[in-house]
Amino acid sequence: MFSALARKSASSSAVLRNTTVVRSTAVRTFASSEADEKLKHAPPVSVYGTVARYANATYSAASKQGLLNQVESELNGLAKAAAESQAFSQFLENPLISRNDKSSMIEGILQEKKISTITTNLCTTLAGNARLNELTKVVATYSTLMKAKRGEVDATITSADPLTKKETEQVAAAIKATSKAKGEVIISSKVDPSIIGGIQVQIGDQFLDLSIKSRIEEISRMSV
Repeated sequence: MFSALARKSASSSAVLRNTTVVRSTAVRTFASSEADEKLKHAPPVSVYGTVARYANATYSAASKQGLLNQVESELNGLAKAAAESQAFSQFLENPLISRNDKSSMIEGILQEKKISTITTNLCTTLAGNARLNELTKVVATYSTLMKAKRGEVDATITSADPLTKKETEQVAAAIKATSKAKGEVIISSKVDPSIIGGIQVQIGDQFLDLSIKSRIEEISRMSV
C-alpha cells in the first residue's frame, strides 16, 4: 500500500515538475519574443532629451503600424506649414491658449486633414504638456531617426564659388566611399568667398578643412 502511495506521489511530483518546466519555458519564450518585438521597432540611433522622447515614441508607434514614411511625410508637412504660415506658427507658439483648448484645436485641424492617429496623438500630447511650440524640433529629430534608418548621411559643403552639379556629385561619391554610408549622401551647399578656394566639409561633428585659406594659415604658423 505504502509502495503504491509512494509511486503515485512520485508520479504526481514528476507531472508537477514537467508542468513547471513547460510554464517556465513558455514565460521565457514570451519574454524573449516581447523583447525581440520591442527591439525590432526601436529607433535606429540613440537620441536624448525631452524632444527626443517624443520623437522616439512616435517612431516606435509608427514602426509597429508600418507607417514610418507616412508619419514622416505628415510631420514634414506640419513643419512646412509652421514655416510658411504665420497664423499656424503663432498658434503653436501662443502660451495664452489653454492646454485643453490647444489640444482640441490641433486635433480638429489634423482630423480635418485626415492625418494619421499617430501624428495626431503626438500633437495632442505635446499640446497637453504645453510643448506644442517644440513641434518643429520633434519633427527634426524624427527626421534624424528616419535618415539613420535609411543609412543617409548629411554633409555641408562650403566652397568659395558655387559647385557645379558634377562637382557636387563627385564630392557626394567621395563622402559615401569614405564614410561607408549605406544610403544617399545629402549635400547642403554654402558659399563663402573668404576661404579663397578648395572646400570645407562638415559631416555631423566631423569637420574637414581643405580650403586654400586653411593652407595659407598653416603656412603662416610654420613661418612664425
